[in-house]
Amino acid sequence: MKPLHAFLFLAIYASWVICKPTQEKKGRVHHNKDLSDHQHDDSKDFQYDHEAFLGKEESKTFDQLTPEESKERLGKIVDKIDSNNDTFVTATELLAWIKFVHGRWVSEDVDKQMLLFDKNKDASVSWEEYSNQTYGHLLGEEEFYDIQDKDTYRKMMKRDERRFKHADKDGDMIATREEFTAFLHPEEFDYMKDLVVTETLEDIDKNGDGIVDVNEYISDMYSADGDEPEPDWVKSERKQFLDFRDLNKDGKMDRTEISQWILPHDYDHSDIEAKHLIYESDKDRDEKLTKAEILDNWNMFVGSQATNYGEDLTRRHDEF
Repeated sequence: MKPLHAFLFLAIYASWVICKPTQEKKGRVHHNKDLSDHQHDDSKDFQYDHEAFLGKEESKTFDQLTPEESKERLGKIVDKIDSNNDTFVTATELLAWIKFVHGRWVSEDVDKQMLLFDKNKDASVSWEEYSNQTYGHLLGEEEFYDIQDKDTYRKMMKRDERRFKHADKDGDMIATREEFTAFLHPEEFDYMKDLVVTETLEDIDKNGDGIVDVNEYISDMYSADGDEPEPDWVKSERKQFLDFRDLNKDGKMDRTEISQWILPHDYDHSDIEAKHLIYESDKDRDEKLTKAEILDNWNMFVGSQATNYGEDLTRRHDEF
């Protein structure tokens, strides 16, 4: 491994360890700007890379293709990414592509939700439209009168209403498409980030003291079954909390530390993923990729019927 690339890999790895929100949190909070709901662990599979490179919906389409069809379509995508037609894909071009794919996924998701909630077809969604569609079938003379866990649903509705009001900049309780996007994907908007931290804190802070200690942090992702020994990954998470989450070393996370954890200010998922894909596929170590290099490592970029069932997987960790 050349020194420059060794340094690059170590820098990327350090960013993953220090800044990246844990996978367990991603599955629950849905508030970070990550590119996939899958764990980024190439030793197990490339699902994270597939969704980052293709988008969450498009990656499912590739999983139904034969390897030959997947590689053919990948070749066409590579031609699109090579914006200056110099036959190379640089980290900058790959970064632009990943950001485009992520933005497209968010936009398509909002389109689907607008169709569902915009009942009067005025290109906006009112709180009344949203709450009636989401909770209307549960409402009676008394809210949630026939629901077993009434308090949970009341809290969910109040929380949704608070987020809706926060997203609704002009306060008319009618969300424009942009405001509705902020409601559905608050992690994408700076003015929503404080609320993202608040919601995360509410979810994890079980005793309501406004901070998160290591036991609350662990219990949010793991519940011991009797006297079974704590799994290694849980021990690793405890160490992550002490070494990287608790920045001021007072044994707990406050709002600032939670913000750095779930919305790290110095971590760009797209940039890290672009560098990761370059590093893993750059055979001649010239810091850019040819189409041949990408197609040689095709199953890191896209899936197929074979990779979907755990066959024909290529692992590229011999240089680590």
